[in-house]
Amino acid sequence: MLQLQVIRERKDEIISALQKRNIDATSLLDGILQLDEKRKSTQTQLDATLAESNKLSKEIGMLFKSGKAQEATVLKAKTGVLKDDSKKLGDELNRVAEELQNLLYQLPNIPHASVPAGSTDEDNEEIFKEGDIPTLISGALPHWELAKKYDIIDFELGVKIAGAGFPVYKGKGARLQRALIAYFLDKNTEAGYTEMQVPHVVNEASALGTGQLPDKEGQMYHVGEDDLYLIPTAEIPVTNLFRDAIVNEKDFPICYTAYTPCFRREAGSYGAHVRGLNRLHQFDKVEIVRVEHPKNSFEALDGMVEHVKNILRDLKLPYRILRLCGGDLGFTAALTFDFEVFSTAQDRWLEISSISNFEAYQANRLKLRYKDENGKNQLAHTLNGSALALPRVLAGILENYQTADGIEIPEVLVPYCGFDKID
Repeated sequence: MLQLQVIRERKDEIISALQKRNIDATSLLDGILQLDEKRKSTQTQLDATLAESNKLSKEIGMLFKSGKAQEATVLKAKTGVLKDDSKKLGDELNRVAEELQNLLYQLPNIPHASVPAGSTDEDNEEIFKEGDIPTLISGALPHWELAKKYDIIDFELGVKIAGAGFPVYKGKGARLQRALIAYFLDKNTEAGYTEMQVPHVVNEASALGTGQLPDKEGQMYHVGEDDLYLIPTAEIPVTNLFRDAIVNEKDFPICYTAYTPCFRREAGSYGAHVRGLNRLHQFDKVEIVRVEHPKNSFEALDGMVEHVKNILRDLKLPYRILRLCGGDLGFTAALTFDFEVFSTAQDRWLEISSISNFEAYQANRLKLRYKDENGKNQLAHTLNGSALALPRVLAGILENYQTADGIEIPEVLVPYCGFDKID
C-alpha cells in the first residue's frame, strides 16, 4: 500500500509510473486525496468538540462545588449535545477512514524505473539465458505421458479424490518430489536462510497484509465457517511473521525459507497449455523471503536471482530470466524477475520462479518498521521468491532427462532420492 504522504507529494509521478501498468490512476488518486482531506477535517472537528466537552465538564464540576447548580445544569445540557455531536463525528470519521483504506487497497505498487512498458507476457524482457537445450530421443514424450508410462504420477486418481489439478504422486515420483523439497531447503539454508514451518491457512489480516486480499480474481480458497484462507504461497505466513513489528536495524538482512503446499483456484485456466503439471490447484513450493533495509533491497534482489541461477545450474536445466513488463507485473511488486525452464518435449518455456522486490508496499500494509539511527520508525522493504516451485521443475526434469530406457535423475538429487533412474 502506498503511503499517503508519498501520494500527496508525488501524485503526478505516480500517475505517470502507473501508466506502465496500463492504468490511469488519476481519478483514484483524486478520490484518495479528497477522502484524506475529509478525514483530516472530520478529525479536527472531533478533536475540537471533545476538547469543548472536556472543558465544560470541568466547569460543571467547579460550579457544583460552588453551589451554582442551576448554571451547572445549563452547561450539562450543552455537554449532552456535544456528546451526540462527538458520536456522529466519530462514526463519520470511521466511515471515511474505512472508505479511504479501501481505496488505498485498490492502488497497485509503483513499478521500478527499470520495468519495461507493456500489456502482456509477450512484452516481458528477456535479460539472461543459460544452458543447452538437449536433443531428445525420437518419440520423446511430454511429462504427463511419462508419468503414466512409469506410473509415478496419477492425474486420474487425483480427479477421483478431489478433482482436476490435484495429482497423486506415487513411488519414485513421490520420492523425487520429496528429494526436490529437501534439496531446495538445503540450498537455501546453506545460503543463509533460516528454515521455518508455518501454517497453511491464514486469516484475513494476513492476506490483506501481503496484498492477496482484496482478491479481485477470486483465486484463493476460502474456508467460510472459520473465515480462513488456504495459502497460495508461503510468502503470506512467512512475511506476516513481521506484521505490526518493529525490527532492529542491526538485524538486517532477515532471511527465511519455508516449504509449504500451495492452493490456487486458477479460475478460468483451461486448454492444452495447462495439461499435467503445468498448472495445478495444489502444488509444493519452497519459498525464500527477505526483510531488508531500503538502501540494500535491490542488491538483495540481485543476490536472490543469483541464488536461483545456481540451483538451476546444479540441476542442469536450460533456463532464461525475464524482467516483467508493467502489464504483467504483480499488483504488489515494484520489480519482478521470472525464471523459466525450457520443456523440450513441449517445446515451450515454463515459469518456475518469480522473484520480486515490493519495496515498502507490503511493509506499509503490515506496519513492518525498523528504527533508524535517529530512533525514528521507518518502513522496511520486503522481497520474496520461489526457490523453487516444484511442478514445472519436475516436468522439466522428466522431459529433459528422458532416455530410451528411462528417466535419468540429476546428479545432485541422487543422494536425496536414493536412485539414479526411473525405469
